[in-house]
Amino acid sequence: MSVRIAVFGLGYLGATHALCMAELGHHVVGVDVDMKKIDMLRSGELPFYEPGLGELLQRNLAAGRLRFTTSYSEAAQFAQVHFIAVGTPQRSDSLAADLSHVDAVIESLAPLLTKPAVLFGKSTVPVGTAKRLAARVRELAPAGETVELAWNPEFLREGFAVHDTLKPDRLVLGVDSAHPSRAETVAREVFAPLLDDGVPFLVTDFATSELVKVAANAFLATKISFINAMAEVCDHTAGDVSMLAEALGYDPRIGREFLRAGVGFGGGCLPKDIRAFSARADELGAKGASAILMAVDDINTRSRSHAIDVTREVCGSLPGARVAVLGAAFKPDSDDVRDSPALDIANQLQRHGADVVVYDPMAMGNARLQFPGLSYASTLGDACEGADAVLVLTEWAEFRKLHPRDLDTVVRCKVLVDGRNCLDPAPWQKAGWTYRGIGRPELTVTEIGVPARVSDREFAVGA
Repeated sequence: MSVRIAVFGLGYLGATHALCMAELGHHVVGVDVDMKKIDMLRSGELPFYEPGLGELLQRNLAAGRLRFTTSYSEAAQFAQVHFIAVGTPQRSDSLAADLSHVDAVIESLAPLLTKPAVLFGKSTVPVGTAKRLAARVRELAPAGETVELAWNPEFLREGFAVHDTLKPDRLVLGVDSAHPSRAETVAREVFAPLLDDGVPFLVTDFATSELVKVAANAFLATKISFINAMAEVCDHTAGDVSMLAEALGYDPRIGREFLRAGVGFGGGCLPKDIRAFSARADELGAKGASAILMAVDDINTRSRSHAIDVTREVCGSLPGARVAVLGAAFKPDSDDVRDSPALDIANQLQRHGADVVVYDPMAMGNARLQFPGLSYASTLGDACEGADAVLVLTEWAEFRKLHPRDLDTVVRCKVLVDGRNCLDPAPWQKAGWTYRGIGRPELTVTEIGVPARVSDREFAVGA
């Protein structure tokens, strides 16, 4: 059954959701205040990179199931269902989430709703937000109680967003238990193809649905920071954090995912979500949760500083050292540079006097906008030309496939810092390179030739 849907906010989350809803057979109008973004999407171009999404855009534009507008009135008249997918960035004056974009959608849309409708919030918000917004919708909408708000959190991984929307591991819906609701019935219509495929569907209260997303991100961030803390211990004891993680991962209570040590997490979700969750927990008096989350954030920041210390150690001194930074996106298969560990480290190295050159297969344009003072190369080889140290800081397949012979005659010094522990150290050391991983001991001569325990499966996960 086709449903008429409006999606408000055409950033990463909103555009992905709009296109995937059209792919399910619904008729969708995407709404954004940015006319440049609207024009790009109308012409079949994405304003960001995400594997597989461009094909969905062109296919559903051609099928007539998808259009874009800046008009709230047009969307209100057209749609039976409205998804709110605008950003909730960190506030400039605190760790808390900035809800101004979410509030603006409600304030602009609700007064235009003259017939029954359901609004589904997808944005990541602090617990308690949905209850407040539901009351505001009932207050503003001419259709009154026949306009409902429910919460349907997203669980997208950049680089896997199409899969995570069309083949999710679960759907969660938060409804207002204090008011009669048809939101569940409507949600079952919208997501019918997914439910027919057996996707678990959990219906809960507002607070729980808001907590699911931030709790999931907090747990994943905690696993990453935990293994990075263990990497520090390994660096002090000559232990091998990669083997430690492999041994831990065999325990089904722990699992292998998100246990790969490196320079930490970044992006538009994990960092700001755990900070906002920490701030909200503090407001609620949940001091234990706040303390854990702040420790996770602190360890993540320290992981970046550790990479700089390692680079200084292998170079002898940073002032004047030419450093090639391979990676700008916060993770592979994305052009997202928000809170990117790679760019943060590159910028700090430059501030310490190093001559830094950055290369990334997809994120160069966004990197230049965020850090215009850094130098950039158009190819991997150009970035490494005359380098005193090569740093792998985003685990793109292009970098993971590197072999010493690719760089032997390009660099000035054979020094490799593997900030993602994504390379086999043995061939590099056998070729005369100084290899430094994170929490991995330097191999002795007799150990060179031992196969690495890094599998592609480790690189198929992410937030």
